[in-house]
Amino acid sequence: MDIAPKTNISGEPTIYVIDHDKEMRESLLDLFVVTNKRASAYSCVHEFLSVIGSNAPGCVVVDLLMPGGTGLDVQNELITMGNRIPVIFLTGYADVRTCVRAMKAGATDFITKPFVNQELLDAVDHAIHMDSQRRKVEAERDEIQKLLNTLTPRENEVLSAVVTGLMNKQVAYQLGISEMTVKLHRMSVMRKMEARSLAELVRKVEKLRKN
Repeated sequence: MDIAPKTNISGEPTIYVIDHDKEMRESLLDLFVVTNKRASAYSCVHEFLSVIGSNAPGCVVVDLLMPGGTGLDVQNELITMGNRIPVIFLTGYADVRTCVRAMKAGATDFITKPFVNQELLDAVDHAIHMDSQRRKVEAERDEIQKLLNTLTPRENEVLSAVVTGLMNKQVAYQLGISEMTVKLHRMSVMRKMEARSLAELVRKVEKLRKN
C-alpha cells in the first residue's frame, strides 16, 4: 500500500484514499495508478490524520461511514487544522441531510456507490484543479501581503485613502499633511507595492480584501 510522506516535498498533488474496506482501497489505488495519478491509501481516519501535512496539495477521497470515525470526522479535523484540501465523499446510500451538511462544510463532491470509474476520476480532476487554483490565489495574496508589510504607518494611511479614489489634495487635507508629502508617500507606496499604475495598486488591495 502506497503511503505518502507527511510532507509532500515534490508538491505533486496526491489523492488520499480513506476506506476501511481493503478491496475498495486497493481498487481505488489501482484506478488512480493506471491513470497516472499519485495516490496513497489509509484504512482509518486516525491513520490518515497522523500522516497528512497541514498544507498538502491534492484531494481526499473518503468513505462516509467507517468503524472508528466517519468521513465527516475527517472533514472536521481538516477544517480544525486549517487544511482546505478538497474532500470527496463516497457513500453506499444517499443521505440528503448528511450530503447537505458535508457540502456546507466545504465538501467538493458526494458520490454514491456503486459508481462509474470515470465519474470519480472527473470529480478528482475537478477537485485537484480547484485546489491548484486556490493555492495560486493564496500564493499571490501572500506576496502582496509581504509587500504591504513593508509600508510605514503613514504610507498605509496614504494607500488607504488613495485606493478609495481621493486626489492628492483631498488626501493631504484628510491626513493633515502637505500635498507634496502625499505625493512623496504615494510614489513610495507605488514602488514598494510594485504597482505600475493606480489601477494595478487598487487591484492588489482588492485581492487582499477577498475571502
